[in-house]
Amino acid sequence: MLFLLFELDSDRYALDAAGIVEVQALTAAKSIPGAPAWVAGLIEQHGELVPVIDVAQLALGRPSQRWRSTRLVLVRYRETREAPSRLLGLIVERTTQTCRIERERFADSGIATPHARWLGPVASDEFGMIQWIDVQQMLDDDVKALLFPQPEPRAQ
Repeated sequence: MLFLLFELDSDRYALDAAGIVEVQALTAAKSIPGAPAWVAGLIEQHGELVPVIDVAQLALGRPSQRWRSTRLVLVRYRETREAPSRLLGLIVERTTQTCRIERERFADSGIATPHARWLGPVASDEFGMIQWIDVQQMLDDDVKALLFPQPEPRAQ
């Protein structure tokens, strides 16, 4: 499998490239008052409004550093298996490379992270550990309702 690697502080993480639509330079997002601090805001992409998550703010409680290697990664996100996918933006730091890692090399970390269900299994290479990020687990029900509100039925 092909993964896009990024770093948070000195730890490495991986996003499955199959779910990535586009990787682009960081752009300003329109803020969403009342949203959790890790919701960076909204951008427009080809006429579609796309919510953006600051992964460093979500994981570490601090905003992403504005490095030259900080990127906006657009991924396909599904609220449920039956729902159509929607774009979700992820701000990730030190996004400099891709790598191939066989699925079998990933193993359960052995640590329960109920408040960070999106932290997946880990694999090792010559540079240390890499943790797989499960984008589909990033948003809890309250945040899904905030970022992807369901249209209200129109009165007839």
